[in-house]
Amino acid sequence: MTDPALRDRLIVALDLPHAVAGLEMAGRLGETVGFYKVGLGMLTGGGFALANELKEQGKRTFIDLKLFDIGATVEAAVRGISEFGHDFLTVHGDPHVVRAAVAGRGGSGLKILAVTILTSLDRDDLDDGMMVGGDLAALGVERARRAFVAGADGIIASPREAAAIRALPEAAGRLIVTPGVRPAGAALGDQKRVETPRAAIAAGADHVVVGRPVWQASDPRAAAAAIVAEMAG
Repeated sequence: MTDPALRDRLIVALDLPHAVAGLEMAGRLGETVGFYKVGLGMLTGGGFALANELKEQGKRTFIDLKLFDIGATVEAAVRGISEFGHDFLTVHGDPHVVRAAVAGRGGSGLKILAVTILTSLDRDDLDDGMMVGGDLAALGVERARRAFVAGADGIIASPREAAAIRALPEAAGRLIVTPGVRPAGAALGDQKRVETPRAAIAAGADHVVVGRPVWQASDPRAAAAAIVAEMAG
């Protein structure tokens, strides 16, 4: 069996319609995958119940909610989530949000991951949203630095920014988790700033997040195993 430490560098995003489909997919993947992400899209389809069930099965779990609100609300939400023993939780990387999430996490083992800039966005999208001007990659690195200073355990960033973020003094001992990862030849879908699993790891990522290229594959277990093998290479 694959070394769990290597296997768990792959996080499979269970972006499926409901918890039953998620459990079925996890069953098909078996021991090939040890780490799962459950996100906002499944929240009304039993997402928390799915994450709790996977945790009971011995899997590592990543709750991807990208929380953003006033500090008191974020702190209260994270305090509640931290009671379930999950591994990762995402919040937006604004320093006041990160500080509130860290306070809500308290002494639990929940890792707070701060989102820098969504990998489905490019400079035109930021302009449409009236976001500050400048090079997108540089903005992502600066948001990561500020999130680390605010206390984030890690960040969510494009693999294209991973090397520059890893080089930050503030990144020492922190996690870099990269969505926007696609095996060579896979469809990009709605992702714009992507790299291969091997490139993401080489750039300094601790974990890569992959969804559709795994669960839409005719053989999801083989697809996941191929990604783990590519990272090992």
